[in-house]
Amino acid sequence: MSMLLKTKPLASEVSESIIEEVNRCKGKGIRPRLAVILVEGDPASAYYARVKEKKARQLGIAFDLITFQPEVTEQRLLDEIGKLNRDPAVHGIMLELPLPRHIRLQTCCDAIRPEKDVDGISSANKLACMTGGAGIYPATPQACIRIVKHFGFSLQGKNVVLVGHGETVGRPLMQMLLRENATVTVCHYYTQNLAKHIAGADILMTATGCAGLITADMLHPELVVIDAGISETPTGIVGDAVPEAVDAAKAVTPVPGGVGTLTTVLLFENLLHAIRLQEQSKEV
Repeated sequence: MSMLLKTKPLASEVSESIIEEVNRCKGKGIRPRLAVILVEGDPASAYYARVKEKKARQLGIAFDLITFQPEVTEQRLLDEIGKLNRDPAVHGIMLELPLPRHIRLQTCCDAIRPEKDVDGISSANKLACMTGGAGIYPATPQACIRIVKHFGFSLQGKNVVLVGHGETVGRPLMQMLLRENATVTVCHYYTQNLAKHIAGADILMTATGCAGLITADMLHPELVVIDAGISETPTGIVGDAVPEAVDAAKAVTPVPGGVGTLTTVLLFENLLHAIRLQEQSKEV
């Protein structure tokens, strides 16, 4: 059996650091506050919002869940985002995805002030992530890289196969990996012979949300697998890799208990980073 890269201890370590900084903020008269906007209709989104609310309470962070019915208009969402942007007591804003089809996703993302965009989904923060500039980077790609480093694996000079080039995980993760001096191969829906690409990899990172996409026969005994995929099945939440992957690779992140566990905590680390950016903007 391979090494299971369980992230609960790491998440607890990061949580303790967050609590210390939250207390320092409170000592300066700042109570960190995150506002999450949820358009009802997607059970998974509602579940993840509750997970964030529970974690916020554990960390001593104020949490506002703002819900709308599925038929909410785009303008109503934009008005709410504008209100939160102007509220100095709100330090972070997050949209639970997906949004209904009649709402333009990027329009709403770009309405969030970049220094309050804790999910790193605004165009300004996407550009910062691409260039390595000052901004807020998405939590899931950060989690993938931090897990690799935490467990003592190197990225520099390694061959990394990244499966998935989505806007929220794959593309920002690609940029972060390049800045770590990894040699990155990006695979996606149209990639032919995925197994051939994986055969030459030192590290596999996958984030497609396609359950069972990565089969055990694609893996090899020296491979580290970072599975950021999440799918809901009748038997529970699973990743992109089949359960048998734990017997076919050197190390594997479990799903659940791997990337997602750390991602939730890093979202609140992003919130504290957002507070620092907002304080700096006041000084200018």
